[in-house]
Amino acid sequence: MKTNPGRFFEDYRLGETIIHAVPRTVSGGERALYHAMYPARHALYSSDAFARACGLPASPIDDLAAFHVVFGKTVPDVSLNAVANLGYAEGRWLAPVYPGDTLRSESTVIGLKENSNGKSGVVYVRTRGINQNDTVVMEYVRWVMVRKNRLEVPAPEAVVPDLAKVVVPGALVIPAGLDFSSYDFALAGEAHRLGHYEIGEKIEHVDGVTIEEAEHMIATRLWQNTAKVHFDATFREDGKRLIYGGHVISMARALSFNGLANAQMIVALNGGAHANPCFAGDTVKCWSEVLDKAPTAAPGVGAIRLRLVAVKQGAAPFALKGEDGKYLPEVLLDLDYWALMPV
Repeated sequence: MKTNPGRFFEDYRLGETIIHAVPRTVSGGERALYHAMYPARHALYSSDAFARACGLPASPIDDLAAFHVVFGKTVPDVSLNAVANLGYAEGRWLAPVYPGDTLRSESTVIGLKENSNGKSGVVYVRTRGINQNDTVVMEYVRWVMVRKNRLEVPAPEAVVPDLAKVVVPGALVIPAGLDFSSYDFALAGEAHRLGHYEIGEKIEHVDGVTIEEAEHMIATRLWQNTAKVHFDATFREDGKRLIYGGHVISMARALSFNGLANAQMIVALNGGAHANPCFAGDTVKCWSEVLDKAPTAAPGVGAIRLRLVAVKQGAAPFALKGEDGKYLPEVLLDLDYWALMPV
């Protein structure tokens, strides 16, 4: 058999490491298309001159664009036959990615748990993105619900990894040379610095974007994400193509610029959940909550921990969960991350 039907739940083995194909060299075209699809305006990722003034050799590729490249490599081996991508934890950006870098991905299976219906199970993997110098540029854990193909295969012993609820500030990796002591707030777009934000403060980002099939297809193909639920309308009972969760993450992050323009670099992903599916025609808006703040050793650089919540039309302001503790149906994304901001 020459073609690859993808892995099903019964095909995974605890502890195995999967080397994903195919390495990809990123370029400035990656940034241009990313900024065309999303209203991405963070200055550090838009201007070489701004990045150099902040101590970097040039403007890196957007942190989430690099994440999508690494993530996309994993899809044929991890989530081609997925029902849904469920969550993230212990994510860290360990080195900036620049145009000309070549990225590849590896994933280790760290957990398996068959669902009670016997038709699917949850696979936990720790993924590493590695550049041409064998430097690990990012790592994260995700868990995904995957279909079974041979229902008669006995369930493996359930192993659910014990994952940290938050990346501690001391584990955040600050890019070498980063210096915000001469940060240009006028060029960045807002005057708000770390001290202007209070823990517990909520920010309603006022803009919204209606998701279209065309842009979603471009994004999913750009990241070489081959998951069937994103392309094949016959693969779901409702006949709809599921919008790639990363598309919602990037859209929400871009929309959060209005109110968080100086939350420049994402350096950690503490946790995340795709609470409800997103489909073409949904209008995405978002809000943020300040969860924590921390100093760093880099001059003028602080860290802010944010909850980013994406919602669709009909959501009440700052709505998240109902009295039953479950996400409200209008909530699309609940993401917990650390970003770097001038103090």
